[in-house]
Amino acid sequence: MTKRLPLTVIGGFLGSGKTSLLNHWLRNANGQRLAVLVNDFGSLNIDADLIQSNAGDTIELTNGCVCCQISDDLSLALIKILDSAELFSAVVVEASGVSDPWRIAQIGRADPGLLLDGVVVTVNADSFLAQMADPMLTDTLVRQLKAASLVVLNHCDLTTPDTVQQVREKIARIVDTTPMFEARHAEVPLPMLTGLSLPAHDALPAQAAAADCTCEAEDHPHSHAHSHSHVHAHAHGHADPELGAGLSHGDIFETWSSRPTRIFSLADLKDRMKTPPSGLLRLKGFVPTGLPDQPVWYEIQFAGKYGSLRVTPSASLKAGVVAIGLSGQLPRKLLADFFA
Repeated sequence: MTKRLPLTVIGGFLGSGKTSLLNHWLRNANGQRLAVLVNDFGSLNIDADLIQSNAGDTIELTNGCVCCQISDDLSLALIKILDSAELFSAVVVEASGVSDPWRIAQIGRADPGLLLDGVVVTVNADSFLAQMADPMLTDTLVRQLKAASLVVLNHCDLTTPDTVQQVREKIARIVDTTPMFEARHAEVPLPMLTGLSLPAHDALPAQAAAADCTCEAEDHPHSHAHSHSHVHAHAHGHADPELGAGLSHGDIFETWSSRPTRIFSLADLKDRMKTPPSGLLRLKGFVPTGLPDQPVWYEIQFAGKYGSLRVTPSASLKAGVVAIGLSGQLPRKLLADFFA
């Protein structure tokens, strides 16, 4: 079985900035060939100079990305992408403003051709408190937040710091320690949106073709094992095209890596994937399990709060893992204690 296509779901209530986030991603794809599925082209407002052609329900962009309008069945739209002759880096689905993004994420966990890379939920910091006070909206908002592996507090420039703090506290009571990122115009650093954007690191072995899908870490998102990541979108540093003017990877992210030399217990790995240490945003790598003379190799993938372990061919593999977290939040000691 070939490498699975990473799937990211963008959810959030009406007017929270989902489309702005998607446009930001498309404008700054930087070599990523994204297949984007949306309910309606009308709200996309893609920059005219990015559009190469528009053929009814498909828009091809000059940067290699493609946007497809979902007609009746999301599953069929995803199958069309997977069966396409085009080679994509990832697929992104923008959920409708009143839908539960977890239902879409379940497809990524069930389809052997897809790998759930995360669920990003946008929140309008200026109107969230009023929306939560409306009993007709509360259930929808709570469901969306509980599906999130990352919450983007958008429109922070339209309200006061005190209100933003109240929103953070309200959300934390719902999702406990799921990471949050404060933003304006939904401009989120790409490394927070997908594992594809992780900084390259020589401690991570080359990706191998995986086989024999085994287990997923969780059957439903739970709110645990993450830090209250509080990063403002005005950190200082040299400009980085992925992050925006004045931001750099070093300002926002830190990485940790290891070359484990021991054989792992599969049960321990599964347990660690279900209860990852607080502050971990991404983890990927390859480790051996079983007996020293007959190891079974597993590929580890963890994003936000969703993890998977998959048997992978052992030819030319060398044990290695790399982790990423927000600056000052990465649990280095806990990672070292487990993988060393």
